[in-house]
Amino acid sequence: MAAAGAILPTAKTKPCKRLSYERSHRGVHMSIDAAYYRRISRGEAAGSYQAFPDACRLRNGDIVCVFYAGYAHVSLPNREYPRGGRICFVRSQDEGRTWSQPQVLYDGLDDDRDPHISQLHDGTLVCSFFTYRKASNGVEFDTKVVLSHDDGRTWSKRPVTVAKGYAVSAPVREVAPGRCLLGIYTEQNGQGFAAIAISTDGGIRWKKPVPISANCPTLPDGTETDIIRLKDGALMAVIRSDKVNMHFCLSKDEGRTWSSPQDLGFPGHAPHLTRLSTGEILLTHRLPNTALHISRDEGRSWQGPYVLDEVIGAYPSTVELKDGSVLAVYYEEGEGSAVRAMRFRVRKDGIEKLKW
Repeated sequence: MAAAGAILPTAKTKPCKRLSYERSHRGVHMSIDAAYYRRISRGEAAGSYQAFPDACRLRNGDIVCVFYAGYAHVSLPNREYPRGGRICFVRSQDEGRTWSQPQVLYDGLDDDRDPHISQLHDGTLVCSFFTYRKASNGVEFDTKVVLSHDDGRTWSKRPVTVAKGYAVSAPVREVAPGRCLLGIYTEQNGQGFAAIAISTDGGIRWKKPVPISANCPTLPDGTETDIIRLKDGALMAVIRSDKVNMHFCLSKDEGRTWSSPQDLGFPGHAPHLTRLSTGEILLTHRLPNTALHISRDEGRSWQGPYVLDEVIGAYPSTVELKDGSVLAVYYEEGEGSAVRAMRFRVRKDGIEKLKW
């Protein structure tokens, strides 16, 4: 019998060409109350609305969570917020139990949004985000990064432009020392597609993006994209769609070229990939609500969805804790939205939520 609080698979896994998944998109809903989550983003620097979080374990043991802070889902500059939305962060030094007050990481002239954070082999922290602003033909957006060389206590004041006209909602993934890949997306001629930006000097300079889903007949609107290294050495990119299921691509040459996108088997927004020390791959995403799939065979099949929380903001990301449990950060959505943190443990038959 499963432990109390465990979430079990909703149906038997069925195979498809490469991948399999569990067919129920409704998942099994976890009744989550205040004993199972904490709001970690409230504070004067963070405005009245917090969203789009990402967390990273640092080499010194700290966990840093970055997030978007403003007054609404889109916070363009106005009288109260003359610089629009900003990027804030909080830090935990006790495995997510308590968090510092929010601090401003970056606040440019535009709406700075969807931040994600990672640490490179040399200790450099990289925060990716995109800027959003009104333009004569609608809106404009650019993907950028800022760097820290002191575990996030100070950050570069001038961001590095990764790709003009592209948005991002994923962390920089260092696949070899200094070689960084970043999943980005854009729209051209009415079609959205995902792409990969590549840096070979630790995020200082970036090459022209490599499209990975343009002109794909089964993926008309590829957007948010994350990347993970598989045990056979290949790289796997998982891509969001608003019209069809998520798709995936594979690269066997360190991101230079990619296979044609294939249907992952289930829908989702804002994919985030984490490998646990025990080998499983966690794929967190929005839909249904704040959800999770688990792969135990390098992405060939997926168990889930397991609904972590009923809130629909989602954009969840995960960090493995020292005791083997998993920290998830995600956001609520709606007026007064905040970032939540919850914990769970992966079991053979699903997941078990944990009280703080």
